[in-house]
Amino acid sequence: MTRLNIDWLHVFVEVYRLQNVSRAAERLGVAQANVSTALAKLRRHFGDPLFCRTSRGMEPTPYAKQIYPAVVSALQTLDELSGARATFDPATATRQFRIAMTDISEIVVLPTLINHLRRVAPGVTVETERTSLDTGRRLESGEVDLAVGFMPHLEAGFYQQTLFRQDFVCLAARNHPRIHARPTREQFLAEGHIVVTTSGTGHAIVDKVFQAHGWERRIVLKVPSFLGVARLVATTELLVIVPRRLGEALSHQERIAVLDPPVELPPFDVKQHWHERFHLDAGHTWLRATLAALHGK
Repeated sequence: MTRLNIDWLHVFVEVYRLQNVSRAAERLGVAQANVSTALAKLRRHFGDPLFCRTSRGMEPTPYAKQIYPAVVSALQTLDELSGARATFDPATATRQFRIAMTDISEIVVLPTLINHLRRVAPGVTVETERTSLDTGRRLESGEVDLAVGFMPHLEAGFYQQTLFRQDFVCLAARNHPRIHARPTREQFLAEGHIVVTTSGTGHAIVDKVFQAHGWERRIVLKVPSFLGVARLVATTELLVIVPRRLGEALSHQERIAVLDPPVELPPFDVKQHWHERFHLDAGHTWLRATLAALHGK
């Protein structure tokens, strides 16, 4: 039996967590061929396939599930004995991070982050996906590194950090025939409205306030995303309620006015969430600190 190589064990852990060979290679900063070679050597050493390719990714075998806790424990012990954790140098690092975020965050958060990475971490890339009810599981498995947005369902069992506080504004076309300044409640309710049905954006707060007061908006259009809202508002007489930072960003793209809504709507916190398994990962720590510095309240 060949001697176990520590690098092979790191490969085992990352493939187990991510269930994907190419993502494991990105996480480790090595070529995919190196990960495949290490897996082949691990399979020979243990006399077990360890992972099988399925529609859900590289699923661990029962034997891999059995030894995984021991492998993680052994690597943690070796890390403690070394007296120092691995460091992350953004200037030389080659790593891809996957961030779950809402379409609002793609407009408000992502451009600043990407411009910053191009300057200080040219080898770091980002892949995004939409937040969903499955985001918690994907954070735990390591398929997603961070989740950014308003996600109360993630607050239990996950680390979290508030990036900034959002309140709400009303958007209207600059040439709207009736709405020229902050509308009264009567004016507001008399107009046609756009409602965005995507989750994770704080809009449940708006719905609850209107329901609590018995106010009914005349909803003319429902859309699944905020990405086309600016154009719709600019070219129609419809109104929409959006988070302030989004509204201010959209006002630079289209001829729309950013107005205070006629009703008091409570603010909400936009947070970044991550799982405890990756809390001490050097690259992960750097990414979280970067987001907090760029967008912190």
